Amino acid sequence: MSQYQFLRAATLKSGVTVKNRIVLPPMTECMSLANGEVSRDELRYAAIHAGGVGLFITPVANVNARGKGFEGELSAAEDRFIPGLTKLATTIQQNGTRAILQIFSAGRMSSSAILRGQQPVSASAVAAPRPGMETPAELTDVEIEQTITDFGEATRRAIQAGFDGVEIHGANTYLIQQFFSPHSNRRTDKWGGSVEKRMTFPLRVVAEVQKAVATYADRPFAVGYRFSPEEIEEPGIRMADTLKLVQKLDTLGLDYLHVSMGNVWRPSINERTDKTPLIDQIQDVTQETPLISVGNVKTPVDAERVMEAGIDFVAIGRESIREPHWVEKVEAGAEDSIRYTLPLADLDELGVASPYFDFLAGMDAGGAHIGFEPALATTEKGNAEDLVFRK
Repeated sequence: MSQYQFLRAATLKSGVTVKNRIVLPPMTECMSLANGEVSRDELRYAAIHAGGVGLFITPVANVNARGKGFEGELSAAEDRFIPGLTKLATTIQQNGTRAILQIFSAGRMSSSAILRGQQPVSASAVAAPRPGMETPAELTDVEIEQTITDFGEATRRAIQAGFDGVEIHGANTYLIQQFFSPHSNRRTDKWGGSVEKRMTFPLRVVAEVQKAVATYADRPFAVGYRFSPEEIEEPGIRMADTLKLVQKLDTLGLDYLHVSMGNVWRPSINERTDKTPLIDQIQDVTQETPLISVGNVKTPVDAERVMEAGIDFVAIGRESIREPHWVEKVEAGAEDSIRYTLPLADLDELGVASPYFDFLAGMDAGGAHIGFEPALATTEKGNAEDLVFRK
C-alpha cells in the first residue's frame, strides 16, 4: 500500500498543496435547488464523498443565468450564492481535501425550457447535431465580453466562498468548447475562423480568471482547465487543433489540465488506424503543466498504471459514487473491501438522492456526455436491483 505513487502529496504551481494524487472529478448530480443554490442533499453528498481524495471538483456551476444547462445545476452567477457555496467548500475540505469549483456556460447545450423562455446562445447560430436541440442565438461582441467578465466574477465568488481553486470547463461540448469547435463556431470576426482565432475566447476566459485570482485571492488559489480532445462532428475538433490549444495553455501557468475522456487510454475516435492513446499525444506537448486523466479507473492497479505512465493525477469518477472511502481503504490496506457495485439499498447511505439517481438511470437510455455510462442491472424477473456501470 505505501508504495502506491498516487498516495504521494503534491504542490501545485499556485502553492496549493494536495495530500494525494486522487481526484474526484466533476459529475452532474442535479441536486441543487431550482434557483441554483446549494442544497442539503448536495452538502450531504459532499460530506460522504470528500475527505479521502486529494482534490474534489464540484459539479459545474454556471457563471450567468443564460449559461444554465440543466435543472438542478449549481450557480455562481450572483453574490447571493456565496453563503451556500461557502458551506459546500467547507464541507468538501474535511480531512484536508481541496475544494475546486468548476465553472462554465452551457451555451447551445441548453433549451428555452431550462432558460425559462430565453433562447440558448452560442458562438454561432448552429444547433447541436442531437435530437431536439434548438438553434441558439449568436452572441454579440458585447455579450461575449460580458460572458468573459462573468467567468472572472464567478472566480471572485469562489475565492470569497473559501474554495481552493476553480476549474474552467472547456470540455464536453459546452460554450468554451463551442467557441473552439469549427462546427459550432462559424464566425468570421476575431472570435472565429482559423484555429488560432477559435482559441481567442478560451484564452480570454483563462486570462480573466487569472486576473480575478491576482486581484482577490489572499492565499494560494488554483486554476485548472478541462478539455475534450476530439469531436465526432464534421467539421469538428480534431487532435491537431487540440494539440495547438494544449501547447498554448501549457505556457499560461495553469495548475493543471484535465483531459475529459471516458477511458484514460482511448485512441482517436476519428483516426481509426492510429492506436496511440490520446493522453500520450497530449503528454508529448505539455512541458510545464500537470495533467489529470480520467476514464474507467476503478481499482488501485488501474490508478497506479496512470501514475506509472507519468500522468500527475488520476480521477476516479463513477467508482467514487459506489465507494466514497476508496482512498481510505487503500491507505488502510483494506482493498478487498472496496465496493465495485452499487446496490439500490445503498443509495441513501451514499448520499445519492433521487434527482441524481434519475439522472444516472436516464443516461443509460439517452446517452451520456459527461464521461460515464450507467446501466440498470436486473434480475431474471426484470426487477432493478443494482446500479452498475459499464467498463
